Amino acid sequence: VLTVSQVAVHLRELLESNPFLSDLWIVGEVSNLRASSSGHSYFTLKDSVASLNCVLFRGQGGAAILDNGKLVRAHGRMSFYEPRGSTDFMVDRVLPEGEGELAQELERLKARLSQEGLFEESRKRPLPQFPEIVGVVTSPTGAAWQDIQNIVRRRYPLARLLLSPTQVQGLDAAPSIAAALERLDADGSSDVIIVARGGGSLEDLWPFNEEIVARAIFGSRIPVVSGVGHETDFTIADYVADRRAPTPSAAAELVVPDGAILRQTVAAWTERAQRGALRAVEAGRVEVANLSRRLESGLPDLGNLKRQVDDMADVLGNNFNNRLRMARLEVDNFESRLRTLDPAATLRRGFAVVQHGDTGTVVFLGWPGDRRRFAEDNRSRRNDTWHGGRRANTGE
Repeated sequence: VLTVSQVAVHLRELLESNPFLSDLWIVGEVSNLRASSSGHSYFTLKDSVASLNCVLFRGQGGAAILDNGKLVRAHGRMSFYEPRGSTDFMVDRVLPEGEGELAQELERLKARLSQEGLFEESRKRPLPQFPEIVGVVTSPTGAAWQDIQNIVRRRYPLARLLLSPTQVQGLDAAPSIAAALERLDADGSSDVIIVARGGGSLEDLWPFNEEIVARAIFGSRIPVVSGVGHETDFTIADYVADRRAPTPSAAAELVVPDGAILRQTVAAWTERAQRGALRAVEAGRVEVANLSRRLESGLPDLGNLKRQVDDMADVLGNNFNNRLRMARLEVDNFESRLRTLDPAATLRRGFAVVQHGDTGTVVFLGWPGDRRRFAEDNRSRRNDTWHGGRRANTGE
């Protein structure tokens, strides 16, 4: 009876001591390429039937040539890694051989779909800023679905997730993905759709390179975000989708806003609006004060006007009184002059007017002292009339 370690060491010694297996050139397609932090490369060489685990340590030639889907010629030796119980091809040199079958098929499909306009940037639609319902096409048991739920719940719990379950790996995965996407599109309640699965090899991600999935994404009336694989994985679904995210988690972050940032933004806008309102009010107060001062400076001084009016009233009153007094003096003068010239007044003072009784001819004008002489000269006349203070008929 042997231990596991004894058998594992025996296998390793058998492989490494075999001259044929110690100096091999192998042609195959690179898949599952992974670079460690120490600089070593781990990948698979495969053909249509089988695959080999390969290790290329840092410093060996050809690491830059390695790429998923690329056909290469690798030199090395076979070994057995006891801790994992794996048979590995220890590569020490890599040369380019050409494109692998899957990679060639992928490039042909990409070229045809691109020519049909499925990758055209001008047809891609913007994502809604605040989605209410986010449709998700992925496996309900995969880590991608859990990651999407956690991120949406943390960032934007107002959004509701609507899962359309599908297979994401295997021969039936591509039709299942297309059908799940078409269900969400027919339902029409989603604002945006995420098509997602976690990372894997080129074969694992191949359903997202199928034409049926590409045309389902292209035909969707709802914007579609692809989140397939890891950062370095690109599928045809990524080229057709309205937006591409490197991972399912990044897709969830892309379709919903960050609630914390929204709250900060709203608070900043509120503070800015308050400051703006206060500045506007203060500016209005200053403007009103300036206008008030301008109005006050433009209005006449009512106190001065009142004093001017009082002064003018005094001047006019004095002028009126003076003119009235002068008018009265003139009237008095005229009255005195009129009294002087009044015949009645003259007669009352003794002035006499003597007229002929028959003809009315004035025969005498004079003062009473002249009456005796008048009487002596005209004694012989008869029916003369003497006018003095009264009318007299003498009969003479």
